[in-house]
Amino acid sequence: MFSSLTKTPQLIFSPLYTFLAPPQRILPKGCFRQWKHSMVVNAKTLLKDGILSVDGKDALRGVPENVVVTPFTASSAFIGASSADASSRLVFKLGVIQDVRLLCLFRFKIWWMIPRVGNSGSDIPVETQMLLLEARERMDSQSSKEQNSYIIFLPVLDGEFRSSLQGNSSNELELCVESGDPAVVASQSLNAVFINYGDHPFDLVKESIKLLSEHSGTFSQRETKQMPGMLDCFGWCTWDAFYHSVNPQGIRDGLKSLSAGGTPAKFLIIDDGWQDTVNEFQKDGEPFIEGSQFGGRLISIKENNKFRAIRNVTENGAPISLKDFVSEIKSTFGLKYVYVWHALLGYWGGLDPNASGTKKYDPKLRYPVQSPGNLANTRDLSIDAMEKYGIGVIDPAKISEFYDDLHSYLVSQNIDGVKVDVQNILETISSDLGGRVFLTRHFQQELEKSISTNFQDNSIICCMGHSTDSIYHSKQSAITRASDDYYPKNTTTQSLHIAAVAFNSIFLGEIVVPDWDMFYSLHDAAEFHAAARAVGGCGVYVSDKPGQHDFNVLKKLVLPDGSVLRARYPGRPSRDCLFVDPVMDKKSLLKIWNLNKCGGVIAIFNCQGAGSWPGLESKTEEEDIIFELSGKVSPSDIEYFEEVSGGPWTQDCAVFRFNTGSLTRLSKKESFDVTLKVLQCEVFTVSPIKVYNQTIQFAPIGLTNMYNSGGAVEAVEFSDSSESKIHIRGRGEGEFGAYSNLRPKSCSVNSEDLEFKFREEDKLFAVTIPAKNTSWDITICY
Repeated sequence: MFSSLTKTPQLIFSPLYTFLAPPQRILPKGCFRQWKHSMVVNAKTLLKDGILSVDGKDALRGVPENVVVTPFTASSAFIGASSADASSRLVFKLGVIQDVRLLCLFRFKIWWMIPRVGNSGSDIPVETQMLLLEARERMDSQSSKEQNSYIIFLPVLDGEFRSSLQGNSSNELELCVESGDPAVVASQSLNAVFINYGDHPFDLVKESIKLLSEHSGTFSQRETKQMPGMLDCFGWCTWDAFYHSVNPQGIRDGLKSLSAGGTPAKFLIIDDGWQDTVNEFQKDGEPFIEGSQFGGRLISIKENNKFRAIRNVTENGAPISLKDFVSEIKSTFGLKYVYVWHALLGYWGGLDPNASGTKKYDPKLRYPVQSPGNLANTRDLSIDAMEKYGIGVIDPAKISEFYDDLHSYLVSQNIDGVKVDVQNILETISSDLGGRVFLTRHFQQELEKSISTNFQDNSIICCMGHSTDSIYHSKQSAITRASDDYYPKNTTTQSLHIAAVAFNSIFLGEIVVPDWDMFYSLHDAAEFHAAARAVGGCGVYVSDKPGQHDFNVLKKLVLPDGSVLRARYPGRPSRDCLFVDPVMDKKSLLKIWNLNKCGGVIAIFNCQGAGSWPGLESKTEEEDIIFELSGKVSPSDIEYFEEVSGGPWTQDCAVFRFNTGSLTRLSKKESFDVTLKVLQCEVFTVSPIKVYNQTIQFAPIGLTNMYNSGGAVEAVEFSDSSESKIHIRGRGEGEFGAYSNLRPKSCSVNSEDLEFKFREEDKLFAVTIPAKNTSWDITICY
C-alpha cells in the first residue's frame, strides 16, 4: 500500500544527495560533511569571515555560523543551514544583500509566479523561487567599460523538503525549508539552495538548470522533451467563450466562424464544463455564492449530459457520445488535435466519495492547509473555497489507476490530449501522506506515465503548477502555463500578463515551453497580446466567442492552413530589461527577443500605467499617469544572434518595422528610438545582411504581413552559375520581403516567374506569394 512508503526508517545521505532522497521521518544532525567558515569552497567561491564571495564579488555578507556551503562545480555550490531543533518547517538567515540590482521570481499566489526587482534583501518577497543578482565590479581592461556578471540563487528540493527564499527588514536573505507534513521533520537542510555565477545571464540560467537536471534526475530540460504537435497549430479554447456553459453547438459555431474568416483552428481545448460533476453547494433556486463553483466534485470519468445521450436519447442537441462529437468536428473543420481539461485530482473539489463512478478510487475528504509563505502573499478565491468545501482526494495508491482509466477512456473518445489544472493543490493536502515533495513526485510520475501510455504526442499542458515541487518533477511534460489567467474583463491585468510571462520564462523556459494562455482577438489589448504570442515561441490560441473575432489581428498570427510561425525559443526580456520594472517604474519599456531559423525578432511593449503588480498596488494620481514613453532598440538586444549570422556576414542587419513597413540598415551595435503609448507595441524583424559573390548584399525579412515575419523563412541558399541566384525556402501566403543592395533582374516563386517591387530608398525587395502556396521556393536572379 502507498501509506507504507512513508514509514521508511531514517537514512543518512551523502553531502550532495538532493532532490530525490527516499522518504525519511527525521534527518539527524551531523550526518553531512560541512564546509566551515574561512575555507575555500572552490576556485571561484569563498566563504570567509562571514562573507560569501563569488568570483571576487560579495554575494552575501554577515553569513551566520550555521550556514553551510558545499562545492559542486568550479562556479557553483549548494548552500544550506542547520538548526538545534527538528521541525517540518525551518527558516534560516543566510546573510545580507545590499546595494545590488536584483530580480526575483516569486509565487504571489499559490498557483503563480510574478517578477519583482529591487536593490536589497528587503525587496525579496516570500516564496521567491529564483533570485538573480547583477554584479558590476569587474572592468574590461581593453575598453575600461564596466562588465557585468551575474549570480543566481535557485532554492531546490533537498530530500523531502522544498526550499524557498525571502528577505527581511534587515536586508537579510532567508531560507525557508518545509516538508508539508508535521511527521516529516529535520534539523538541517544542507543542499537547499544552488548558487552559480557567469557573465551571460541566459547562459547562466541554462547551465544551472542543466546541472541541476543531471544531478537530480527528477526533471528534464526543455530541449530534451518531445514537443506536442499542437504548438505549431492555431488553437481555440472554450473557456472565455462559454465558461462552464460550454456546449457542442457553441463549439461548432466557434469553429465555423474562425474557419469562415480564413483562420481555421486546428487545435481545440474543451475547457472546464464537459465533465460529469455534482455540486452540493449550489442549489436550484438559491442565490449563487461566489466560490461555490470550486466545491464541485467528479462523479464519473465520462462526459456530462451536454456531450452524450441518456439511454440513447439526446436532449438539447447533445450528440450520441463525446466520441461522435469529436469525430464530427474533426471531420467538418479539419481539426488535428482536440484536448480536454481536467484537474490534477479530477475536478476542483476532487472526486465525490459517495458516487458509484468514483468509489473505486477511494477518495477521502480533506481540507487544504496553506503554508505560511502562501498566506503571506495574495489570497486566491479558488483555494479559499477549497479550504471551506474540502476536496475529495484520490487514494495515492490508486492515482495510477485513476489516470489510466480517465486517459484511456478519453483516447477511446478520439481525444488527443489533456490540459491538467490545479497542480499545486498537493502541497496543501500532504500532511500524513509523506509531505509535499513526496506526494508531488508520486502524482507527477503517475500522471506522466499515463500520458505516455495513452497519448501519442506527449499531449499535456500543465497549469496552476508554479511551485518548485511541480517544476522540479517535470520529467516529460513539455508545456506549462507561465502566468495567471488571461482576464479579458480586467483592464489592469493586460500589461501584467505580458510582463509576467516574459520574466517567468527566464526560469520556466529552460524546463518547459511557457504557455501564454488564451486571449480575445476582439479586444482593446488584442494587438498587445497577439504580438507577444508572435515572439513568445509558444502555442497560439484564442478564446473568442463565436462570431466575435478580429481577423485583421488573427491573420497577422495565423496562416490560411491554420499553422503559426512559432519562433525557436521561449520569448524573454532583453538583457537591459532584466532589472527594471516595465509595469510600474514609469520609465521602462519591455523588450522581448527571440530567434527564427534565419534571423531574429524583437518586440517592444509599453506596459506602464495600465496596472500594478499584486502587493505593490498604489493609488495613481492623475499627473502620474504615463501616456507615452520612449526607449532604445538595437539588434544587439537579440541574444544568440551568432546562431543565424554565421558565414559571410557584413556585421550589419536589416531591421523591418512591422507597423510602418519601413526597412533600415544598422550595424549590430547601433540603436534607434521607439516611442509608444500605453498598451502599444511594435515588432521588429532583424536579419543579418550577408555578402554573396562579393557584390550582392542580401537579408531575408520573410512574410511582411505577419507579426513574426522571419518565422516564414526556412532556409537561404546561394548558387553562382552563369548568373547569381539566391534561393529562399519558406511557407505561408502573403508578401515576401527582403533587403537587397542591388535591384534583382528577375524573380520566380515555385518556378513561376512573377513581377516584384523594389524600393530604392530603403532597398526593400517584395514579391507576392500566390494564394494556396503553403510552401514556396523563391529564386531571385541578379
